[in-house]
Amino acid sequence: MVVLPSSFTGGSRYMHERTQDAMTYVRHFGRPDLYITFTCNPKWPEIIDLLNKGQKSHDRHDIIARVFRVKVKHMMKLLTKGCILGNVRCHMYTVEWQKRGLPHVHILLSLEDKIRPESIDEVICAELPDSNIDPALYEIIRTTMIHGPCGHINKSSP
Repeated sequence: MVVLPSSFTGGSRYMHERTQDAMTYVRHFGRPDLYITFTCNPKWPEIIDLLNKGQKSHDRHDIIARVFRVKVKHMMKLLTKGCILGNVRCHMYTVEWQKRGLPHVHILLSLEDKIRPESIDEVICAELPDSNIDPALYEIIRTTMIHGPCGHINKSSP
């Protein structure tokens, strides 16, 4: 039987320690105000531009990992230092890899000014922008945030 120490990243002892660390934040700052997910897009220009002729993004996990890391660091800077959603008291995140090889991050933010349920619509919205007013944003949302039916209706969907 092999017992891996907590210094082994991803092992059960490591994960237990990280969970305890996260719960320490919760005990000190209270429950997080926001839970945000962010998924890598294999069609990002930063990824496509680095591929050799004939390569697909799934051929170069190293490029995907590096570009995603840069984007996560930038997003975390905007969220924690840019006061986009308010002053952040505490944050934590974890990166996971999906079955198809794409990374995504789960982010928890605790804000100085707690978000109350009745004011959540001031912070979060889900709407399709007018394609005449902002065609670029409309196209980004249309191609990355909207999907059709899954399962037996669409056999090419997992």
